[in-house]
Amino acid sequence: MDIKVLQYFLAVAREGSISRAAEQLYMTQPPLSRMLRDLEQELGKKLFIRGNRNITLTDEGILLRKRAEEMLDLLEKTKAEISSTNNELSGNIYIGGGETDNMHLIAKSIKKLQEKHPNIQYHFYSGNANDVMERLDKGLLDFGIIIGTAHIQKYDYLRLPTTDTWGLLIRKDSPLSELDSIQSENIENLPLLCSRQALEGNELSGWLGEHAKHQKIVATYDLIYNAAIMVEEGLGNALCLDKLVTTSPFSTLCFRPLEPRLETPLYIIWKKYQVFSKPAETFLRELQEQFLVSPK
Repeated sequence: MDIKVLQYFLAVAREGSISRAAEQLYMTQPPLSRMLRDLEQELGKKLFIRGNRNITLTDEGILLRKRAEEMLDLLEKTKAEISSTNNELSGNIYIGGGETDNMHLIAKSIKKLQEKHPNIQYHFYSGNANDVMERLDKGLLDFGIIIGTAHIQKYDYLRLPTTDTWGLLIRKDSPLSELDSIQSENIENLPLLCSRQALEGNELSGWLGEHAKHQKIVATYDLIYNAAIMVEEGLGNALCLDKLVTTSPFSTLCFRPLEPRLETPLYIIWKKYQVFSKPAETFLRELQEQFLVSPK
């Protein structure tokens, strides 16, 4: 399977049309169609459903698109690492993570490193812990920022000297807004929105205790921005981390911490026995110096 063929395949998948893809690739339609047929023959699977005007991907085509994007991303990452010069540190650092206010700590390290090495570029990927670890395992990320302790044992890591606080995001006109903190019995049988990662990792099960079986989860989310809109529209209240949504006097929302207080640690992780590029290795040293913590 040739890299060029994968690039052609992705162009067709993006455009939804062989003719439009051919225009984008500055080639004629017949050779592009032939290459796609050869690719389907090589894999022994049908990749496209051809309609009168547009084409759509089959399940196998969707899978190939995902894998092809990952392979090309990894190729570009590798080329950039190899081509970086020794005289002047340059290149790319790839970081994935979930939403946390403590990203300020990472930003400070990046700012400090940027002053020394302005030719390093940083690329951020947003996703939950499972998404980040999958991309880390495939070599698409250098580092992952993980909230909580789920599965970090398989990686090397630094624990950041801070924690995130769990609470409830609610409308200011809700009776719950009159409370200073939220106990599990306060939200029994009330509609809740909860992050998918927290549910999968059982981060909240201990706090909910015996009230867990009475919780009504009406929606799950990966990004709190979208969940906040649902709260504004009255869909329910969102269990989330503090300082991720604006709760200024002009906002219709407010945040109340959980009681007993529930805090979650923050880690930056990387693959065991990872061979880093020079920029990524320098970045890790910067983190270690800032946080005064040694990797496990």
